Amino acid sequence: MGNYQNTRHHKGPRELTTGGEWIYGRNPVIEALRAGRRTFTEIILPPGSKDESDEIASLRLTAQQRHIMIRTADRERLDHLVHGGHHQGVALKASGYPYVDLEDIVQEVEEDENAIVVALDHLEDPQNLGSILRTACAAGVTGVILPEDRGVGVTPAAVRASAGAAEHLKVARVVNLPRAMKTLQEHNLWFTGLDWGEDARPYTAIDFKGRAGLVVGAEGNGLSRLVRETCDFIAELPMPGGFESLNAGVAAGIALYEILRQHGGT
Repeated sequence: MGNYQNTRHHKGPRELTTGGEWIYGRNPVIEALRAGRRTFTEIILPPGSKDESDEIASLRLTAQQRHIMIRTADRERLDHLVHGGHHQGVALKASGYPYVDLEDIVQEVEEDENAIVVALDHLEDPQNLGSILRTACAAGVTGVILPEDRGVGVTPAAVRASAGAAEHLKVARVVNLPRAMKTLQEHNLWFTGLDWGEDARPYTAIDFKGRAGLVVGAEGNGLSRLVRETCDFIAELPMPGGFESLNAGVAAGIALYEILRQHGGT
């Protein structure tokens, strides 16, 4: 078992593993603290030293100022706590991801005539989800919608893959994705699904001006039937190299920046 040290008093290792979840990696931990949307109870950092990096020193100071318990753990124990994730010696115990209600995103769409919403149709890979969330944050996306079942949520692995960008986004989990899309369509938002077929148009031929929604399908399966039927348009990316499909995160990034270009880069 690992050796755990507390800057105020010692507690047993079992207390490290109960309740909440571990956000890991330096950037994700920094962004989670910066966003401040979760409750934080303890942080694992490397032992203090005179030559520690500015990042670690800043995290240590922030934890002290916010009265977050500071601990150390050996690599084996830390690897176990974050299920083998790339933690860089840093992990933060936090409450679960702060999803918002769909109504919060609807309100943002009502107030912004250039709102952008991303709907993800049962993605299963946290790396793909994290990649999309990172790009969505960079592109100023208004909100992201995920189905509650048969798809990955914003797990610590997805937060890590997003480099912490997920902590700054409004993400809603919904019971019925097509119904949620229809609710947003009632507020003058038009959804374009990335897929192939006779009804698909080149993504650069879609008019993304105004309130725009982008729908990305599951890895390998694409859009589900009801989600596809709910889309206003279907767009495809050119594949002159003959390869059948792009990574979901890459495809979403290309389409998002086309939307941003048509919005004037704002």
